[in-house]
Amino acid sequence: MNHAVELGQIRSLETFHDQYVCFVRLTTTLGQVGWGQTATYNADITARIFHRQVAPWALGVDASDIGGLITTIEEREHKYPGSYRCRALAGLDTALWDLLGRVTGRPVTELIGGRPGRLRAYASSMRRDITPREEAERLCRLRDECGFDAFKWRVGAECGHDVDQWPGRTEEIGPAVARALGEGAAKLVDANSGFSPDRAIEVGRLLEAEGISHFEEPCPYWHLEQTKRVADALTIDVAGGEQDWDLAIWQRMIELRAVDIVQPDVMYMGGLWRTLQVTRAAARAGLPCTPHSANLSLVTVATMHLLAAIPNAGRYLELSIEGADYYPWQAGLFRTDPFAVSDGHVWVPDQPGWGVEIEPAWLAQASYLASSLDDRG
Repeated sequence: MNHAVELGQIRSLETFHDQYVCFVRLTTTLGQVGWGQTATYNADITARIFHRQVAPWALGVDASDIGGLITTIEEREHKYPGSYRCRALAGLDTALWDLLGRVTGRPVTELIGGRPGRLRAYASSMRRDITPREEAERLCRLRDECGFDAFKWRVGAECGHDVDQWPGRTEEIGPAVARALGEGAAKLVDANSGFSPDRAIEVGRLLEAEGISHFEEPCPYWHLEQTKRVADALTIDVAGGEQDWDLAIWQRMIELRAVDIVQPDVMYMGGLWRTLQVTRAAARAGLPCTPHSANLSLVTVATMHLLAAIPNAGRYLELSIEGADYYPWQAGLFRTDPFAVSDGHVWVPDQPGWGVEIEPAWLAQASYLASSLDDRG
């Protein structure tokens, strides 16, 4: 995707990381700068991959042709496909979009056909170490304090092979939370690949009876036929795709109609450019897109920009409700909070690029690596 603006060549790529987060600073030969981020978790490993398998192909290349560069790196690294490669590639992609936005003075959402505005968010619980009563109480408290009218909580156990987090929790938490929230709320659940098809269909019918509208990743995500069997059997929307990065798998998932709602993760996908290929394929198939954005790092900011632009955007943004007690590594990433909630909504940043600034104190304590044209002599 070439936006016909002079950006120069990529002169240097620097990473700032801890174990959980890796930010990328891209500088061009014209002295222009963009910031991005790789996928979270094992970010120290991802930073190494970034400098070994991404940066060498990017240095010295025109920074304005985002799609062309991303495609080239995919081809050059064809012998090493996989999640880690895409998790690293996201750092380059998101830095390029930020660069383009900063140079043109436009937020990323405008670069892809959208406009900043208000987005409805759903309060997304990440916890299974919580009783149904406690989960119901905290979601109701968020409803009353922040105005949320959409909520997601966890059922089953992650990759649980039909074994619940503890006996009977799934059967208890569905009705407990759904009834506490009442009829005015949108209700979603996530099984994280926890069930066989037969068990997922059984659970799905219990969820349908409680007015729950979204059943995420009911079966092991790598078995598309299992998920399709569940989607075909239920009236509840079956969602999935957060783990998937391979465009061929995405094409098969959409053609198979294994899910009713697609959920690409911008960072797992390798960035915004590749994610847009998924959203457009889903739009052609008539499928809505509610991306996965399960932590309060740049992935959720990028998802906000994406949802404000695509025609098949789902009904809400996933917004994690877990704070420093659960995700301590999220604290202090940005100079100002881009995730402030008012009346159950957040605002897409309207400043150039992603519209956020990385906290200098965080960068100062991070581990540092750099790749530069200067290193090539």
